[in-house]
Amino acid sequence: MNISNYYWYFQNAIPPRICDLIIKQGLANKQAEQLALTGGFGRDRDLSKAPLTKKEIADLKKKRDSNICWFNDNWIYKEIHPYIHQANKNAGWNFKWDFSESCQFTIYKKKQYYDWHCDSWDKPYIEDGPTKGKIRKLSVTVSLTDPSEYKGGELEFDLRNQDPDKKPNIRTCTEILPKGSLVVFPSFVWHRVKPVTKGVRYSLVIWNLGYPWL
Repeated sequence: MNISNYYWYFQNAIPPRICDLIIKQGLANKQAEQLALTGGFGRDRDLSKAPLTKKEIADLKKKRDSNICWFNDNWIYKEIHPYIHQANKNAGWNFKWDFSESCQFTIYKKKQYYDWHCDSWDKPYIEDGPTKGKIRKLSVTVSLTDPSEYKGGELEFDLRNQDPDKKPNIRTCTEILPKGSLVVFPSFVWHRVKPVTKGVRYSLVIWNLGYPWL
């Protein structure tokens, strides 16, 4: 799929007080905080009954090392959904989507990171419920932390989308450094979060789903 806009951003979109509320809620929910998973880890079993082994955790951290918890608060969706709709239109993607997954509150402490990945999978969700038959179409990341409070943790996009026949074309998304800024992008676009070198970086991620080919 050829696209002219790999991402669309809004600076200072979410008021600082809202960012602080999200951070407060995330940090207050320490019991729900968990090691972030990726690449199918934990999808084949109930982790509460069969936790990851030390080797699995070590393998996971080669790809991703961060902590997360989940929100399903309607007021958060109401704050962010208008920007997703606007970006989808302004960027010319015009993807049809009708459902948002749980909001992922992400904590990147010193040396934590998330290596190159894309948010979409090859096949639609198969579980019964509102996600069945759908794929991730649009991803959104909200910067919750003032850039003076941390260093590193840059969000980067690979605009060649991991095509080995093209020259690397890496772009750092500096546009969302200001607190409350957000970026929307197609979920198939490859991206990464570089290691945090100082302080803590908080962000909020939401994946938005729809049926394939619509």
